[in-house]
Amino acid sequence: MGFDLIIYDCDGTLIDTETLYGEVSLAACHALGLTEWTLDHYVDQIVGIPWSDGVRIIEAAHGRPLPADFETRIEEAVALRLQNEVRALPGVREAVGAIAGLRCVASSTSLVPLRRNLGIAGLVDLFDPHIFSASQVARGKPHPDVFLFASDQMGVAPRNCLVIEDSVPGVLAARAAEMTVIGFTGVSHDKQRSAARLSEAGAVQVIDDFGIWPDVVAGLGAPAAA
Repeated sequence: MGFDLIIYDCDGTLIDTETLYGEVSLAACHALGLTEWTLDHYVDQIVGIPWSDGVRIIEAAHGRPLPADFETRIEEAVALRLQNEVRALPGVREAVGAIAGLRCVASSTSLVPLRRNLGIAGLVDLFDPHIFSASQVARGKPHPDVFLFASDQMGVAPRNCLVIEDSVPGVLAARAAEMTVIGFTGVSHDKQRSAARLSEAGAVQVIDDFGIWPDVVAGLGAPAAA
């Protein structure tokens, strides 16, 4: 098959910020009175989409507009934890570096915190300047816009792109862009359930360990680094 570009999601794929955002945001939702929400509910409804879309979902469940500083409180709480807790997932740097060819990041996270998180995790140099955000396009995941923007910026046809994603909206976005996508469950609290959902959404394969990523990519036709 062969691929000319590998596109990486960030949160929940390269670094484990999804857990932090999930814990902080769920606590904020509970404080609003949405006490019936569980982590599964949060993952199913919010993970993988732009925050602005998530706000609309939370507001619909809450039945009224959110406090004006709701997002700011979440970002500040997450930022405090990020300095001590965000880390690249085990084996990411070695795995990414073992694969030759073009690579980039395409994430639902806004560009400034996206670059900040990659920097804290010690990964920004692997991708810089090819770091793209849904905040740069009209529509976020599950729409294909950010992936199509990334492939256009990198000068590669969508059909020649391979994506790795941890969320259903991300997999759906990659498929809508007519790209091949691999699912990742390395940070999921329910890997079996997550793997089934990612496969159903269109992932051609699901992995839970970056240790096998270079072999998976090679098996799909992309070259290994010398």
